[in-house]
Amino acid sequence: MTVLAAERHHVSPPDQQPGQFGLLYAEVQQFYAHQMQLFDSFAAQEWAGTFTPDAVFDVPTLPQPVRGREELAANVRRNKEAQERSGEQLRHWLGMVDVQPQPNGTLRTRAYALVYLTPKGGEARVHRVCVMEDTLARSRGDWRVVHRLVTRDDLA
Repeated sequence: MTVLAAERHHVSPPDQQPGQFGLLYAEVQQFYAHQMQLFDSFAAQEWAGTFTPDAVFDVPTLPQPVRGREELAANVRRNKEAQERSGEQLRHWLGMVDVQPQPNGTLRTRAYALVYLTPKGGEARVHRVCVMEDTLARSRGDWRVVHRLVTRDDLA
């Protein structure tokens, strides 16, 4: 009898009680839903607060990684100005979130990120397809991004 690949791998670490991983996964999903809503509504300081003070945000649309909350917030403010000039609305949708608890208490996550663009008076379309890889750590009881790497499917 052949064992399916999904049956060979444990979704959660063996030391977790049944149901604990499901609760953790729901927490991570809620974290990302809240974070992306902050980003898309240009809540710069609040969005930056979902990162650790020394976080790194590495995305191919910027010439170099963004470091720290002040730079993160400044980047969101620049995004807002650019969208106001263009009249286009961007929305981010995350899915297929894979959560891997690490022995040191952090989480490694990998998700698909779709960016939708809607021109004023026009129809929405998929603008970018990305992969987002994060390291999350707890800080004051909440998850925070320590490091984010975003890659785009259309770039080598």
